[in-house]
Amino acid sequence: MAQVIKYIQLSVIGLCLYLVYLISKATLNGINFIQSPQLMNIQLWICIYFIIAFIVEFFLSGDKKWKYLRNHFFFLIVSIPYISLIEWLNLPVDIYSTDTTATFLKYIPLIRGGYALAIVVGWITSNKISSFLITYLVILFSGVYFGALLFYEIEGNVNPMIHTFWNAAWWSMMNATTVGSNIYAVTIPGQILSTLIAATGMMMFPIFTVYITNLVTKLGKERKETDK
Repeated sequence: MAQVIKYIQLSVIGLCLYLVYLISKATLNGINFIQSPQLMNIQLWICIYFIIAFIVEFFLSGDKKWKYLRNHFFFLIVSIPYISLIEWLNLPVDIYSTDTTATFLKYIPLIRGGYALAIVVGWITSNKISSFLITYLVILFSGVYFGALLFYEIEGNVNPMIHTFWNAAWWSMMNATTVGSNIYAVTIPGQILSTLIAATGMMMFPIFTVYITNLVTKLGKERKETDK
């Protein structure tokens, strides 16, 4: 049972990485992901797989089904293909009235893959402190990369300081370190994204301090035991 869940999580990561590749390629080549039927169909089927994976894991959780549901319900929510759902139900939401809405919606399923990646990191790393650090590093670098993609897509055509994706990547890295960048957002969504990236960096970087402190303390104890 545990082995089946591992394979499911690995497949979720694989599909998420493929989706990241598609979104990245479309963004960097100036292709409108939302208006491409082929790309939207791929995302739809990946989201359906995410939902099926959630249901399978739910039933494999044995007598801990409700605990699983309580702890993982958020990841069912982010697996829903919202853009396709809006079109199917003919909801009074025009996702094409602003590229920003569609841009944010298409990134939501990637959160599901990020969660699976964090779990797999826990399997690979036996040390809890190291596992904790690596998990947060994955989250940090993922946030920086997706932040750069979002910023490039939102600001690329309106911000005179954004000429290439690397300008957006520099902006994202500098904001994540809270140092700040000479590039700044000129749109409201870009400004909101700037705040989110900076907040993520402020939450993530203290992990390095905790890890190094723990490592130094551990080495100090081992040296004392050796001296004895």
